[in-house]
Amino acid sequence: MKIVIFGATGNVGRQVAAEALRRGHDVVGVVRDPSAVQSPDARITLVKGDATNPDSVAEIVRDADAIVSAISPRPNARGMSAPSLADNSRALIAGLRKAGVKRVLYVGGASSLEVAPGKALADLPDFPDAYKAEAEEGRDALKIWRGEADGLEWTYLSPAAEIAPGRRTGEYRTTGDQLLVDDNGKSFITFEDYAVAVLDELEKPQHVGQRFGVAY
Repeated sequence: MKIVIFGATGNVGRQVAAEALRRGHDVVGVVRDPSAVQSPDARITLVKGDATNPDSVAEIVRDADAIVSAISPRPNARGMSAPSLADNSRALIAGLRKAGVKRVLYVGGASSLEVAPGKALADLPDFPDAYKAEAEEGRDALKIWRGEADGLEWTYLSPAAEIAPGRRTGEYRTTGDQLLVDDNGKSFITFEDYAVAVLDELEKPQHVGQRFGVAY
């Protein structure tokens, strides 16, 4: 497959790109300023694009087999402002339709996963204030994909409550809308195994038109 990754130099995007290359796919990375960053791999061409602009999305993805959106709702280290995930979602939907590309996997957040029926992780009283705006962005994006992406083969993939660099084991568990925790109550996955789940879903789709989550 030819896979276009928006946010290819971020924590998730880099690992998704590496996993895609490991499996023999062609990868194009999309960033806002290619001159300011280094490609995560010599085999990946970085192109300039705006993931919140439908025309930019359409131009870049026109001949792709699948799209991964892995942009972060946080300002980057170079001081560029955080993109709106709502604007990003709507731009992807419009751009993909214009380009005639259907398959898209959206890297979402964990905060909208339920810890009890009808109660999301972000609704807990001890949910950190520092992440509340980001959590709301992720919830807004999920609503948009569920309500406005008719005709596209979309998947929204939530990580565990904690995601960090680590080891690639190739193992993970899946969930629907419920937060997954282990026997010690911990919800965790590495960036590396999250990327494995992304590529597994792209190669053998199991959650088209759905959100699902992964954790150990």
